[in-house]
Amino acid sequence: MNQNANSSTNTNTNNIRNYNTNHSTNHSKSRNTNRNTNCSIGRSVSSTMLKPTSLYDEASRRYLEISECKITLEEELRTAPPGLIHVVHSGSRTQFYLRKDRSDKGGRYIRKTDTGTIKAYIRKAYCEKVIKLLDNEIKNLEILLKKSNNITEKLQGLYSDLPSEAKQYADPVDMSDEDFAAEWLSIPYEGKEIPDHLLVYRTDQGERVRSKSELTIANMLADKGIPYKYECPLMLSGGIVIYPDFTVLDVKIRKEIYWEHRGMMDDRDYARQAVFKVKSMMKDDIILGKNLIITEETSANPLGTNEIEAVINNYFIPEEG
Repeated sequence: MNQNANSSTNTNTNNIRNYNTNHSTNHSKSRNTNRNTNCSIGRSVSSTMLKPTSLYDEASRRYLEISECKITLEEELRTAPPGLIHVVHSGSRTQFYLRKDRSDKGGRYIRKTDTGTIKAYIRKAYCEKVIKLLDNEIKNLEILLKKSNNITEKLQGLYSDLPSEAKQYADPVDMSDEDFAAEWLSIPYEGKEIPDHLLVYRTDQGERVRSKSELTIANMLADKGIPYKYECPLMLSGGIVIYPDFTVLDVKIRKEIYWEHRGMMDDRDYARQAVFKVKSMMKDDIILGKNLIITEETSANPLGTNEIEAVINNYFIPEEG
């Protein structure tokens, strides 16, 4: 039903990738007059913003699923035996009778030892009832998908179609993934300074990062069209400011995921500081597996490209089907 879903997703991914590339700056060296100590989503969205929904995508998936299920059951019924089963349940006793049709009020008694016959007719009756219910749901979904013509896309389009100069005044209730990512990326921030004497690596976006693994993470996120910020300051409770290695935006659910790459875990002092940092984040409900990713390596066991890609695919690339 929703044939534009895949194409629009690919378009948005490319646009987000382009925006990320065009708006990348050397945040490690920048000095903004108004210092932002938080890359929070709340700073970029309206107070009336609707929560993200996959209503139409889910409705399309459900429509296809139950339509296929109905076809399968109908094919099964074509080979079902004639007649119907009548089940009499009284107290602890259950009896089965085979009737020719619905006008037959008697029927032939089926012994309980004849499990093959009982199963065939119970299954037939069950499938007939299921098909009726599936028919009702299919009709309801067709109303949603056809007559509504995807109101969510129209709502998002109202904002997307505004000139860029006018968007700041709209205070939108809904935004496309592309617009939301652009708003999030446009929030200025001052990253953690990298001293000039340290070795740095330049990403494809022109950012300065501290290690080869961070270089790979940044380039791979950008290549997959996933918005991120490198060492964006995060203020925790108690006024503590930390700099997660990557703040990554999960556009579909409109939430930030923090990615800590611990690249020198064979260094005792480094490991101690890394553990302290994560424990501080946990106090603010930044939890591993929920909204925190941790990758690690040592000099003898570097983090591989395949491992980085596996993490990205697991957290940020939706499964098809």
